Order: sequence, then C-alpha cells, then structure tokens
Amino acid sequence: MAHVLSIWFLVVALCGAGLANVIRSAATRNDFVRWGYPPWWGIVAGGLEVASAAMIAFPVSRTAGIVLGAAIVAAALLSVLRHREYSHLAPLSIFVTLIALAAVSS
Repeated sequence: MAHVLSIWFLVVALCGAGLANVIRSAATRNDFVRWGYPPWWGIVAGGLEVASAAMIAFPVSRTAGIVLGAAIVAAALLSVLRHREYSHLAPLSIFVTLIALAAVSS
C-alpha cells in the first residue's frame, strides 16, 4: 500500500508543479529569469515535470521517470542553493522525499 501511495503522491506532485510552471504566474516567471534562465524556461521545466509524472505513472517507464524527476529536482536544488533562495527548499525537500520513497519502493 505504501508503495502505491508513494508513486501516486509523486505523480500528482510532479504534475502539479509542472502545470504551475507551464501556466507561469508572474512570480514563477520572475524566479526563472532571476536565476538566469530564459523567460520561456518555465514551459520547458514544466513540460519535463509533466513528462516525468506520466512516465512514473506507468510501470514500464517508471525507472526512467524517476531518474528524470530526480534530475529536475537536483537542477532546481542547485539553482535555489546557488542563488541562496532558501525559502524554496521546503517544497523541494518534499520532492526529494517522494522521489526517494518511489525509488526505494520500485
């Protein structure tokens, strides 16, 4: 049961974050620009997050989806730490936890 929940929590979280990045509020867009990414980068990041969520949802591509999701979260962590915006660490720590649970249970 915990295995299934960890997978689906991760799918929902990545999909939600991806949609938030694709929709791109002014604050989200400004964050990406402030961190040195082009203004359209949120669309790419969001698309990758949604793709990762879709891959994790299906057992045949789950491992690749978890690896992609881990790479996305690692890049986000590096950006946040590099620019010392520690307020973003709490949500990212949830993603790290969910990815670790999904990886261990897969």
